[in-house]
Amino acid sequence: MRRGRWASLALGLLRLCLAQANFAPHFFDNGVGSTNGNMALFSLPEDTPVGSHVYTLNGTDPEGDPISYHISFDPSARSVFSVDPTFGNITLVEELDREREDEIEAIISISDGLNLVAEKVVILVTDANDEAPRFIQEPYVTLVPEDIPAGSSIFKVHAVDRDTGSGGSVTYFLQNLHSPFAVDRHSGVLRLQAGATLDYERSRTHYVTVVAKDGGGRLHGADVVFSATTTVTVNVEDVQDTAPVFVGTPYYGYVYEDTLPGSEVLKVVAMDGDRGKPNRILYSLVNGSDGAFEINETSGAISITQSPAQLQREVYELHVQVTEMGPVGSPAAQATVPVTIRIVDLNNHPPTFYGESGPQNRFELSMNEHPPQGEILRGLKITVNDSDQGANAKFNLQLVGPRGIFRVVPQTVLNEAQVTIIVENSTAIDFEKSKVLTFKLLAVEVNTPEKFSSTADVVIQLLDTNDNVPKFDSLYYVARIPENAPGGSSVVAVTAVDPDTGPWGEVKYSIYGTGADLFLIHPSTGLIYTQPWASLDAEATARYNFYVKAEDMEGKYSIAEVFITLLDVNDHPPQFGKSVQKKTMVLGNPVKIEAIDEDAEEPNNLVDYSITHAEPANVFDINAHTGEIWLKNSIRSLDALHNITPGRDCIWSLEVQAKDRGSPSFSTTALLKIDITDAEVRRLSYMKKSNFPGTTKPVRKPKFKPKKPHSSQGLFLHPHYEIALFNLSNMNLYSRVFQGAAQAS
Repeated sequence: MRRGRWASLALGLLRLCLAQANFAPHFFDNGVGSTNGNMALFSLPEDTPVGSHVYTLNGTDPEGDPISYHISFDPSARSVFSVDPTFGNITLVEELDREREDEIEAIISISDGLNLVAEKVVILVTDANDEAPRFIQEPYVTLVPEDIPAGSSIFKVHAVDRDTGSGGSVTYFLQNLHSPFAVDRHSGVLRLQAGATLDYERSRTHYVTVVAKDGGGRLHGADVVFSATTTVTVNVEDVQDTAPVFVGTPYYGYVYEDTLPGSEVLKVVAMDGDRGKPNRILYSLVNGSDGAFEINETSGAISITQSPAQLQREVYELHVQVTEMGPVGSPAAQATVPVTIRIVDLNNHPPTFYGESGPQNRFELSMNEHPPQGEILRGLKITVNDSDQGANAKFNLQLVGPRGIFRVVPQTVLNEAQVTIIVENSTAIDFEKSKVLTFKLLAVEVNTPEKFSSTADVVIQLLDTNDNVPKFDSLYYVARIPENAPGGSSVVAVTAVDPDTGPWGEVKYSIYGTGADLFLIHPSTGLIYTQPWASLDAEATARYNFYVKAEDMEGKYSIAEVFITLLDVNDHPPQFGKSVQKKTMVLGNPVKIEAIDEDAEEPNNLVDYSITHAEPANVFDINAHTGEIWLKNSIRSLDALHNITPGRDCIWSLEVQAKDRGSPSFSTTALLKIDITDAEVRRLSYMKKSNFPGTTKPVRKPKFKPKKPHSSQGLFLHPHYEIALFNLSNMNLYSRVFQGAAQAS
């Protein structure tokens, strides 16, 4: 019983303690590769961008209380991550660099507000290919003897890449594929390629560019490859493998007539072909001197040993040998060079021109103009001479003056030559352009320092020939003369010029052609005038056209064309067809009178009309230009005419004048008789039955269609009776017919 109470009491205390206890929260451990839990064995690439969500802390509280998350770092370390205390999201806030820091220690904690559980974690930073290879121990300089065998190792370059895996592996390449060198791609050993050689004399330094390239890898999601370059300076070391070399070849020397024995003629210069470590060299004459020359064995100076007058040859071909002396004084390599020495005299004579009687500096000649192309000027006898010897006696000849007209041969002379001048351009040798041609002969030495020269004047007097044709100053001559010009009148003067002189320059004129019959030309002056008997008439022929010819004494000629226009003169008065004319005027229509003026041109043939006399006056008007005559507007009927006509007669007589517009003016008059009628006929049915007086048949009603008023030669429709009037020449008949019809009505 007592035991039971104690058991019950203990159980109650246990329950009370359990009721008051609070268990701590804890993280979940989700293992390798998980991004959720307690960051156990978590790794992160070094190229992860800052700001990325990289992990989520996740845990639980046994009592289900709210929990919060925290992360902290050692005070001496960087705070690489931050955490959202509520959701546990971890964010990268600092850049990662595996090569500097390949793991990160942090303390993560979880708290329910009462209890806090902390754990130390290590985050591994994995590699990304973010490092480039880097050469170490630069600069790279090496010295290699020029006789190193092909394939020999020369140098070794070394580059490191701090990345791991393929991104940290390095291979080597040469940038210049045509280099005499090669590099081992794995070890970086630089070698001289098989078959290649080095030559100090040709190239003392080689610059070899080596490229180091990593194996590539991923960076920020892309495949990348990095590389680096370096330059290896290969200095070539000289060795004794080249013979001596002469400098300044070929060698030429000259000995003049005043050169003294022992004088230096020229100096040859040689040097060891191995420039890096040259040997001492000595000079010697091998052959060709015949004792006339000697050489200084150390300086290479060649001197003459005899007087130039004693020398037997003009040219000496010497052979000079140079020998290298080795380190122990023994002869090494040798070389030989030829040396040419010429014996020449002093240049103390200039070229000189000679004529038939000795030295001469002026030559004259007469010749016809336009000689044949290539002809030689045989009248000139010129010799040129230089008394010096050898090169001093060589000179050039040329012409100075009008270019392209003549050519001189020869152009190059040695000592002496006969000078020939040849015609090059015959056209330019023209007496009319220039009666005298003057130029100079110039002789100039070629290969001498003094360049001595001399000149001679050549004067050519040109003789004229008949080489020109007469030439008119115009191809066309135009003249105008009045038609009333009397016979023998001057028309126009033509001019032709022949530039030749003497009889060849005299010109004779003549005319010919269809229109030349009425004209003559003075054979010397070129004046054209009319025939003495010629009578010109512009109304018959207004224009003449013929040719004029200018000819010299040898029949050379040219032609021009002459155009002559006759100017009309007012020599015809206007003429009426008849001096007395009769016209019939229908009331309301005009009549026309016309005069013809036979003059050829205006204003001589333009006619103006006027009424010079009419009784009574002020009945008619006339158009001054057309000759139309009509009644004044105030007269509208025959009754109006009868009132001003004493005998009620309708026949009028007018004096009409036709006057031309010429100066002086001509005029003529004509008498015009005008019969004026007014035809009014009614359309009456009885006209079908009735006979007109003097007829044998009944007259039918005219079948007229109404017409508008026309000219005097057309139809006229009376406004009241619709009666058509026909041709005015039958007007009298119609007038009688209509009068009878009017009486019958």
